[in-house]
Amino acid sequence: MLNRLNAKVQLGISLYLALMIMTILLAIALGLSTIFIGQTKMLREMGYSVIAFYAADAGIEKALVDRSNPNLNPDYYSDSLSNGATYQIIVTVGGTGDCSAINYCIKSIGTFKETRRAIEIGY
Repeated sequence: MLNRLNAKVQLGISLYLALMIMTILLAIALGLSTIFIGQTKMLREMGYSVIAFYAADAGIEKALVDRSNPNLNPDYYSDSLSNGATYQIIVTVGGTGDCSAINYCIKSIGTFKETRRAIEIGY
């Protein structure tokens, strides 16, 4: 009788240990998957940031084509690129507001997905 009781106790302990080990392994797997998903999202958004920056750069280049007499209308230089990125350019006359440049200040805001990057130049 004592032998049977001892065997049942050992089976109960084995089941408990197996359950604890499975719980620990599940917690580790869930923790690692959370970290990897966060890293993947961050890397994707970094790529979006680069595209938004180059969209802003394209806007600056477009405004510099007319640098001798730029259009001061804020919507004049706004455009979208073939990859889905957009840019918006704001041109202000030098010496007014925050613009301390001699001629003009050009601020270009590039947007891709929900990421925005800006470049500002003065000449």
